[in-house]
Amino acid sequence: MAQLIKLFDYISRYEWNMYRYPTQFIRLKNEQWKNIYERWQERDSMKMKQLEKKEPKSKFHWFSRTKEKESQEHLIDFPQTKQQLIQSFLDRLFRLQVTWATSTISDISLFDERIYNDKKLKYFLQRFPDNYFLLYYPVFAIKSAPIDGEIIFISPLGIEIIHLLETDSAYFYVAGDDRFWVKERNRKQEHILSPLIPLKRTEQIIKSILKLAGVDFPIQKVVLSETNHIVCQAEPYQTRIIGKSDYPKWFEEKRHLSAPLKSQQLKATELILKHCQSISIKRPEWEEESDAFTSIDEV
Repeated sequence: MAQLIKLFDYISRYEWNMYRYPTQFIRLKNEQWKNIYERWQERDSMKMKQLEKKEPKSKFHWFSRTKEKESQEHLIDFPQTKQQLIQSFLDRLFRLQVTWATSTISDISLFDERIYNDKKLKYFLQRFPDNYFLLYYPVFAIKSAPIDGEIIFISPLGIEIIHLLETDSAYFYVAGDDRFWVKERNRKQEHILSPLIPLKRTEQIIKSILKLAGVDFPIQKVVLSETNHIVCQAEPYQTRIIGKSDYPKWFEEKRHLSAPLKSQQLKATELILKHCQSISIKRPEWEEESDAFTSIDEV
């Protein structure tokens, strides 16, 4: 599961300590999954039968132990299959990631809870390995002026700046010059602003940040569409055009990257975060949060 490092202009605990939270997230995620999976495998069939007698057959339950009272068992929805269990775990983890990306111990950002229904955000987080860092439309604070950024996907091998082009699958796009592209359907055309413009703007910001710190880390721009074909005569310099037909290959490349976290990756991400805008308020009460997933079953 990719790690949500930055979400819009909300405060993130990763910007508080970039070298602590990535490894902590991986460790806690693995530990919690192991515990949940073991409990799922060891469920008591007799108790399940008793529950089925008391409840409608369409409902299933499972047993989980709270951290505070490990001796007490409580019932929560119990997935029938391993795949359902995985998805349930990822969905709970997704909500926790949003918490990490909108708060620290002392501060919190007020955010629109509709973010929980953002399918593209969830897709990027749940379909890629946890050695990827995701900055989801961050806002840069450059010379006191906020500048909207594109999606930034950082792997151990480099940085990808992604512009999503997704609409009704009946449309296809024709890559034009640096200023305009064409969106076409049933021979009806309309000109749209080239996605290369926001990509280049974000690229220039990141290049400046890394150059100033003397950090050399590969950067590539990507125009990405899972749903639409993109007609392109030649790809622009250091830019990949990934349309519907090329998307599966791009997706598998990302999915199968098994490289561990790299120091350059962490350093580059830390530098980018330092130049991102964060809007937050102090918590009403400072309550030390546990670093473990103590309430993942309730998230």
